[in-house]
Amino acid sequence: MVHTYFEYVTTEYPHGAGHGMLLVQLHGADTGQPWAPVGARRMLGRAGKRAGLGVVKPHAFRHSFTSAVLDAADGNTLIARDAGGWASATMVDEVYGHVDVHDPVFDAALRTVWGETK
Repeated sequence: MVHTYFEYVTTEYPHGAGHGMLLVQLHGADTGQPWAPVGARRMLGRAGKRAGLGVVKPHAFRHSFTSAVLDAADGNTLIARDAGGWASATMVDEVYGHVDVHDPVFDAALRTVWGETK
């Protein structure tokens, strides 16, 4: 995947695009212009069907990325905020924060509340 990304950026991505957007028109009058959101959704829809994944939505990538960053950063919402470009760590916590249901501390807390012992 990294090799494919590098090849795209070094051989296909239009030089001097000047906007930093990754998905751009590669041919035609709008070469170098960012894709419209509908273009990305359609491309993902076609790719999802071809791969047998069903409907693939762009926001799922953002959610997966944020969850992975939160897991890797031991739940540090400031790191996730900065990595994902959000304005508020509180929003990251409220929308993307989650409990690791396999964490022994979480399990012990539930068992205590339920009056069970492990």
